[in-house]
Amino acid sequence: MNDSASQTADEESNRLAENIMHFARVLRAAGLPVGPGRALEGVRAVIAAGVGSRQDFYWTLFSVFVNRQDHRVLFDQAFHVFWRNPRILERMLHALMPQVQVEADESRNEAISRRVAEALAKGEGAEEPQEGAEEEIEFDAALTYSAREVLQEMDFEAMSTDEVAQARAIISRMRLPIMAVPTRRFGADPRGRRVDMRATLRAALRSGGGVPLRHRSPKYRHPPLVVLCDISGSMSRYSRLFLHFMHAITNDRDRVHTFVFGTRLTNITRHLRHRDVDVALEKVSGGVEDWSGGTRIGHCLHDFNANWSRRVLGQGAVVLMISDGLDRDAGEGIANEIQRLHKSCRRLIWLNPLLRYDGFEPKSKGIKALLPHVDDFRTVHNLASLGDLADALSKPQNKRMEAA
Repeated sequence: MNDSASQTADEESNRLAENIMHFARVLRAAGLPVGPGRALEGVRAVIAAGVGSRQDFYWTLFSVFVNRQDHRVLFDQAFHVFWRNPRILERMLHALMPQVQVEADESRNEAISRRVAEALAKGEGAEEPQEGAEEEIEFDAALTYSAREVLQEMDFEAMSTDEVAQARAIISRMRLPIMAVPTRRFGADPRGRRVDMRATLRAALRSGGGVPLRHRSPKYRHPPLVVLCDISGSMSRYSRLFLHFMHAITNDRDRVHTFVFGTRLTNITRHLRHRDVDVALEKVSGGVEDWSGGTRIGHCLHDFNANWSRRVLGQGAVVLMISDGLDRDAGEGIANEIQRLHKSCRRLIWLNPLLRYDGFEPKSKGIKALLPHVDDFRTVHNLASLGDLADALSKPQNKRMEAA
């Protein structure tokens, strides 16, 4: 009898562990940075703390899976939907795999994040096609433009998995037409204002007599583009889509240099030059070690100014800095480094997804240190904002913006 009870307890313990592992997969599908190691930590934490009450169980898993404030809402929604069966927590280790039906509670459904609902419902209702059955595909061309328009204005954070895939496809076709600027080199031009004496003399020697004057004018070329992209936890949802954007522009033109930063600076230019976006992003993931961590903006800018600025900021480079400005070092060293960067480039544009909020105020020390030294301060949270950025870069700007 004792052996049978012990065997039953082991089976129930395994079921609870399976449920926690499945819950971790749901959180990962919803966008939280939860890997296998974190899932195992959750199982160990529940075993160590026990399942005394629903509140204790909630905070035990919360302490393991949530490390940022913006992840709390997703975790809370996923927890209350996934673990809504009260018998799971009333009995110690009596946790059967919950049957998730997101449509069951209409009042809660309205408040559930689309990514959480999609992650929980993934795989439900899928029926295998019968043999011999023909698949009927219908395409309504009248709705294509409308759907694209809605997608243009939708925040990257609010997109479902399918919408993110559509956004990536649109981003892959984007081009960034940076304005051409005159260089120090000259080229032959019959209508040029400068007389090219060397070309004129060479032509005279070849003909043995008088020839009309040869003229020249300055050559035009787009300046180098340098991208500094924040990949900290608060920017993770945006930075992954920005990587697709940076891959598109890297393969569209020359002299594009891309860096990502969190707690350290990493040059990913070589990885993004691969034509296949999946291979390129796989190489980036393998080469970057500080994904979804903290942010040390001052330290990373110092690294860039000391080791990379002379290599990539020549010939009046345009710099795009993509960051929310939130810094774990409370803005230490940012002012001096961003001022140095600003003086070394033709134009410094700061793209901040937080600017999409109407009530945005620069209260963070990092944001206050960055604002006075940027030429343009723009939001970048959807496809329309990326299109506006392309329009802005295609037009020359002579005056530097004075940030308020």
